[in-house]
Amino acid sequence: MKVSAIITGTTGMVGEGVLHECLQHPDVEAVLVINRKPCGIVHPKLKEIIHGNFFDLSNIEDELTGYNACFFCLGVTSVGKKEAEYNKLTYVLTMHVAETLVRLNDSMTFCYVSGGGTDSTEHGKSMWARVKGKTENHIMALPFKQAYMFRPAYIQPIKGLKNAHKAYYFFTWLYPVLKATIPQYVCTLQEIGLAMINSVTRGYPKQIIEVRDIVALAKM
Repeated sequence: MKVSAIITGTTGMVGEGVLHECLQHPDVEAVLVINRKPCGIVHPKLKEIIHGNFFDLSNIEDELTGYNACFFCLGVTSVGKKEAEYNKLTYVLTMHVAETLVRLNDSMTFCYVSGGGTDSTEHGKSMWARVKGKTENHIMALPFKQAYMFRPAYIQPIKGLKNAHKAYYFFTWLYPVLKATIPQYVCTLQEIGLAMINSVTRGYPKQIIEVRDIVALAKM
């Protein structure tokens, strides 16, 4: 099975890493990235759409058909945001994109980058975790062929990529220690990318993809 994927958030750390893995992987034949600003990458597999308003995709819908995967890596921090603002930028935006894509591509696998500690009950004390939980739940209720909610914790960056958060570079040397002592919270960005690709081609028995599942999926 060949993968034709739409990727969002490629100007961020996770999206850039997922794009990097897709462009190298033999099972991925085409990639469309949708960004507010250019990602700065040129590759024979890659097509890029610059689009400023993710709340309205109507004028680019014709370019969003014919894909069997979406790797949704777009996200914002909750720091400094009230719940209404974070809900709009996380839940409302994501659901608009997901609802548009499932309408246009009935054989699509949707992979959503959520986060460790996400609250599936939607009623916990943590605001970001509630909003992420609601987003996960509502994506999984859509009629995608498959939908997987990725919940990474610490992510080891891919050396040489430009969008890794600076804070990660203070911890990269600790990766072997973290992997040995708390493996349930540690994976690499390469593993996330491979796990997403393999979820499309091989499937997985769980929709909630915790760190151990990411590692297992990457090896399939």
